[in-house]
Formats: sequence, C-alpha cells, structure tokens
Amino acid sequence: TESKHRRRGGVQQTRSTELGSAVTGSPLTAVLPASTTGKKSIVLSSETRKELANQAKITKEERRAQVDERHKYLISRLADGIGLSEQQVEEAVISDDKFQLIEQFFAPNGLKKLLFFYQDVLQQKSNTSLRSDGSTNGLLQKKLFLTMGSTENFTGICAFFLRTSDKVITASNVCQEVNFGTFGCSNGNILQGLELFLSQIMVPALKSQQQWGAVKEGLKNSQVQDFLHSVDRFVGTLSSSRQNLEDRIQLAKVDIDIYVNNLQNPSDYITAG
Repeated sequence: TESKHRRRGGVQQTRSTELGSAVTGSPLTAVLPASTTGKKSIVLSSETRKELANQAKITKEERRAQVDERHKYLISRLADGIGLSEQQVEEAVISDDKFQLIEQFFAPNGLKKLLFFYQDVLQQKSNTSLRSDGSTNGLLQKKLFLTMGSTENFTGICAFFLRTSDKVITASNVCQEVNFGTFGCSNGNILQGLELFLSQIMVPALKSQQQWGAVKEGLKNSQVQDFLHSVDRFVGTLSSSRQNLEDRIQLAKVDIDIYVNNLQNPSDYITAG
C-alpha cells in the first residue's frame, strides 16, 4: 500500500510539473491544493516573473528602435481618432504581440488593411494566479490592440488603415498611399456604427469629391451619379434593416403557474398540449 501511494504521488507531481512547464515554460514554486471546484492554481516563481518581464522589456525596446516616420504617422492618426495621447498609442503598439502585422502592411503587395480595436478587455491582475483550466480572475479595462478582425468580438471602436496601391509604403508616400478611418460599435450595435460611418463621413466625402480620376465630368458624369445613388440606397437599406432588428417582436413573460396548478391527470396535460 505504501509503495502504491508513493507511485501515485509521483505521477501526480509529474503531471503538475508538466502542466506548469506547458503553460509557462518555466518551473513553478508551488501547486496549490485543489479547491472545492476541482481547479488548481499555478503560481510562477519570482525568478520566472523577472525573466519574463525582462524579455518583454527587451522586445519592446527593440520594437521602439524600429519605429520610423511611417509608424509615427499611424500612431498620430490613431491618437487623433481614438482620443489617446501619442505616447499611450506608441506604448500599446510596441507591446502588441501582433506588431509584425505593421511591417506586413508596409511591405510591397502587403496586407491591404490594418485594424485596431479600442474596447474593454479582461485584464489579468499581476498577482492573479493562472488556473489549470486557463481561467483567471481579472477586470475589464480599455485596451488598444491590433487584430485581424476574425477572432475578437467587436464591441468598441475600430480604427482602420487601408492601402490604395501595392506599392511599398515609405515615409514619403505614407500620407498618399494609406487612408485612415474609424467607426464605433456602441453596445455591440455594429450596424448602427456602420450606418453612421457611411452616412456622416463617407457619403458626404464622396459627394464633395471634385476629382474622379479619368472621369473628367466629375460629379456630373452619369456613372458617378449612378454610383452615388446606389450608395444612398445601400445606406437607406442598412438603416431600415437596423430599425427592423431593433423593433423586433418582444415576447412578454407569462406566469404559467396558474395553468400548471390546474393540471390534475394525464388527460389535462393532453388537452393543454
């Protein structure tokens, strides 16, 4: 019995150590006892925390050294569009784990869009332990972060940069080759944000556009007029769809106790069905 107990204990300790290495890549100082819910908390050693912090600091400084006029242009636009200081934006950008997307955006034939979300994100407290099921105790805080737009739910402000050509983005052409814009998603209502963006920003900008490239007549050209009319109709359809969704049928709560209490035998249930 004693030998079996030692073997079981050895297996349990080995599994706990392997779990810690998988999560942190470093040894752990303690594995706390299982709670009433069966969850275990893993606590990083002070040496591991210092090492991770030092690595993060080195990475940030390397990225800060890469920041040039192109990055500064993006940072300036983000600060203006979201309402943060340029220092806050720069710190968020160089700390982002998707920082390499910016270089891919600048490259010839690179990414066509660059998206930033600014919204509430669950932040883990520095002294909060990581549970074996991946859950943590944290709080919601506003955060600016890069995204591909396919994994995170959009609930706040989206700031986007769009390329107008496949040219390499340089310090001298970034102002001409990159367009910037923002739209909001207040309370998760993305349709309303898109409607406001189109109706209050894009449509007025298009209608005030004097130069239309090879189209010499500009706004007087019939194709341009048809295009603007189509955009107006799309905005109108978008608005109608949003209103229909907002005015959808609301089911009233019904107290069914008075009906259930009157059911006495199987025939009553059949009749009620």
